[in-house]
Amino acid sequence: MPNIAYPPRRPLSVGEVLDLTFQVYRATLVKCLLPAALAVIAGQLTNVYLLARGHTLSGGGWQGILQALQAANQDPVYWLVGMCAAVLSLILRAVVLLRQNAMITGGPVSGEFAQAARRSPALVGLMILVGVSVGACLLPALLLSPPGRYLLAGLLLIPASYVLVLLSCAYPVLLVTGSGPVASYQRSWRLATGSFWRLSIIYTVVLIVLLVFGTLVGALAAFLAAVLGRGDVALIAATTGVIVVAVTALTIPMYTAALLAVFGDLTARKEGMDLEQRISATA
Repeated sequence: MPNIAYPPRRPLSVGEVLDLTFQVYRATLVKCLLPAALAVIAGQLTNVYLLARGHTLSGGGWQGILQALQAANQDPVYWLVGMCAAVLSLILRAVVLLRQNAMITGGPVSGEFAQAARRSPALVGLMILVGVSVGACLLPALLLSPPGRYLLAGLLLIPASYVLVLLSCAYPVLLVTGSGPVASYQRSWRLATGSFWRLSIIYTVVLIVLLVFGTLVGALAAFLAAVLGRGDVALIAATTGVIVVAVTALTIPMYTAALLAVFGDLTARKEGMDLEQRISATA
């Protein structure tokens, strides 16, 4: 098991939260690669279905893409595949976070898929709650017509981002503690209140790291695909697809590690202080 102090015994600085994120990522990456890769593949099941039905989103320009999407939207099987793919991808991403949490807390590394599958209804409920909350912030923009709609939507991204940041811990709360969707929603909001700017800095740094990493690896992947493909379009496409899955699988454990690090810090920061205040009040 990795020698990582988790959960933190005290509130952490921004730098310490980032350092904890990278520690968790390095220590758990190898054992989390398989479920992360499967999560990426699960998210592509709708594209696989479209290809199997003879549709493609890559040819015919925008008109071809719109025609393919229109045909897919009229196919109930497409929507069924899409819902199954979304739930399966959500479960597999939960497996990554549960496995990371087990590894850094000294718990048994087994049974994460069954645990995530049991929590899938709660996960779906939480995603709906978060989606509705963020969407409600953007709803007033629908009352206007373009271009005013787009201008207002841009301004409303500020409160939407605020809501999203304050609810970012609901996901690890639900998985790690076993709380329900509403309780996880409320606890995340309580934990993150007052830490918006700290969390924004942390998530921004993680996002920049992932973007730089993705750009560098993407450039290398394009070079390798061209070299290995040797002008064969089908081989280049297949090689590129494999590399994209691999690169995306490498990024999933990074943001789940960031969620765990932030959750640990906020728990120590808010609930640790609350406990100390209760002890002082009764002393």
